[in-house]
Order: sequence, then C-alpha cells, then structure tokens
Amino acid sequence: PRKRGEWGESKMVSRRDQRKTPSTQGRDMLRPSLARGALFDRLLILYTLFMFGSHLSISKGLDTAARNAKALGFEAVQIFTKNQRQWKTKPLDPAAITDWQQAIEELGWQHQTVSHASYLINLASPDDELWHKSIDLMTEETERCEALGIPFLVHHPGAYTTSDAATGLGRIALAYKSLCKRTAGYATVFCLEDTVGSGSNLGRTFEELAELRQLILDQTGAPHRVGFCFDTCHAHAGGYDLSTRAGGEAVLAEFDRLCGLDNLKVIHLNDSVGEVGSRKDRHAHIGEGTIGGGTAARVLRESGFAAVVNHPRLKAVPMILETPKEPTEAGTPMDAVNLRRLRGIQDA
Repeated sequence: PRKRGEWGESKMVSRRDQRKTPSTQGRDMLRPSLARGALFDRLLILYTLFMFGSHLSISKGLDTAARNAKALGFEAVQIFTKNQRQWKTKPLDPAAITDWQQAIEELGWQHQTVSHASYLINLASPDDELWHKSIDLMTEETERCEALGIPFLVHHPGAYTTSDAATGLGRIALAYKSLCKRTAGYATVFCLEDTVGSGSNLGRTFEELAELRQLILDQTGAPHRVGFCFDTCHAHAGGYDLSTRAGGEAVLAEFDRLCGLDNLKVIHLNDSVGEVGSRKDRHAHIGEGTIGGGTAARVLRESGFAAVVNHPRLKAVPMILETPKEPTEAGTPMDAVNLRRLRGIQDA
C-alpha cells in the first residue's frame, strides 16, 4: 500500500489548497455564465425536491458519470473513485479532477455527490497487517474525495472475524483516530453504513451504529467528520421491517432517537430480495422485493419507501439507488424506471 506523501502536491491537492490556486479560486462560487441556472437548480433541489441519485460507473470518466446521472433525471450521483476490487490505486489524473469539478459546478451538485469506499477495507480486523492496510486504503479514498470535492464517503464498518464485537468496534474507533489525524482539515464526511449483520459484520443495529460513532468521537473529537448512511435493503434484511409505511416511519423514528437524523448524510434506496430479518444482502428493484411488495404506485405508497421519500427532514439527503443495472425489454434503463416509481409515491 501507498505510504503517506507518495502522491505529490501536483497530483493530489486538498480542497483547502485548491482554493488557494488561481485555477480553482472560484470553485465555491458559480461562474457568472452558469450562476443563474446552477443557483436556481440548487435552490429547487434544496427547497422543493428530494435528491435522488444512483451509483454509476466511471468507466467512461468521472465527469461522464455525473452527466449520465443528470441525463437519467437524477439530482445526485454515487461513484467509486477507483477500482474497488484492488488495493493498489493510480493517482487521480489532474485533468480528470478538473473535468469532474467543472461538471459538478455546471450541475450545481457540490453538496450531493457520494463515493463508496472499497469493499476490501476492514477497519475492524484483528489482523494487524490487514488493519493497517485498510487504514492506508481508507486514507487514499479520503484523499481522492477531498481532491474531487466529494463531501460524503460511505463505507461498511467492518467485520471482527476471529475476535468479538466489542473488540471490533474498538478497532474501528482506533482506525478512525489515525484516519482523522492523517486527513485533518479535510471536509469529507465518513458515513458509516448499516449492514445486514451477516457473519461477524458490524453495524446491523442502530444501537451498535450509535455506540460506534460515540467510540469514534471519543478517539477523534471530530463529530463533523462522522455521519451515517442508511441502506433500506440492509435495514430490512437486518431486522427493521420496512414493508409498510407505518413501519418505515417507526424505523426512521428509532434511527432518529438512537443515531440522530441530523447525522444521516446518505441514503441507499434498495428493495430487498430477502425477507425481513433474513440477513441476506441482495438488492432488488424498487417494488420488486419484500419492502415494496409491488411496483404499482398505490402499493408502493403503503411501503416503507413512501416513509423515506416523504420525510421532511430527509429532503437535503442524497438518496442513492444501488439496484441492478439491466435495461427493460423496451431498452429503458432500470435506473429511470426505479426513479419514476419513487417519484410516483411522493406526496403532492
């Protein structure tokens, strides 16, 4: 894994340093030619729309992923900033950074982009070599988000494997101590994602997530750097029944009581192949799993999805689809189909 400082300043620059350079002084200010449209879009999103997005491929470029999201009708996007199946990473191309930032500025999406960290990372591992390797890779993930101006970095808490839950939670908190020290001053927020709790994976219950965040705060004293990501499939398969709207409202109330909705930075909107409490992490299209119970709007309006996409305190939270990508028989991208289903259950 990369050692600290291996990337030169010319290739990897923090957001603080970027604002000091002439080429990026205006990245927090809309260019005059774009100001009216981008500002209007931003205000429209903040005050009238919920921010729906999808996890999209960067195979044709980072900026292309963002533009594709817009073309599909979304107001947000989630990406991997690297190959998530590999430990080694290439430095971000400065041109790719510039193209991404220009696309995000034009779209007015400075506050609604998300990155998902590599699944290889295990900050709870009792194995010192894997643990340190995971911290190194998580640091790289954070540096990439900071360079791109991506505000939210989602990751799975980790699995304790041969130790126990308490030890695993402690290991994650210690990893965060190192991580926050390495990335001091960064704006990127780490988002702990709930899991189905299979095997020794941590983060299934809201109680455990809340405990973990507090342990991290005890180690770092940085509450502004630590938030949550709520995945509907994971919650449902993990034991929180989202199959009814009333159930969804109760689940969100419980999350608010234990974790705080103000700390919820990202939502993953996925239906679940598995039944409630099945511990099966298998995503389904909206309405085609055990949460939605059907694709008709009248059915979905009675599901937990309706509770989520109509909650007034979640209007500023990016809601990201992580559903299968195959097109319909008519060739319509399923992202567009899922988005239409979600829009169709929003209260007037």
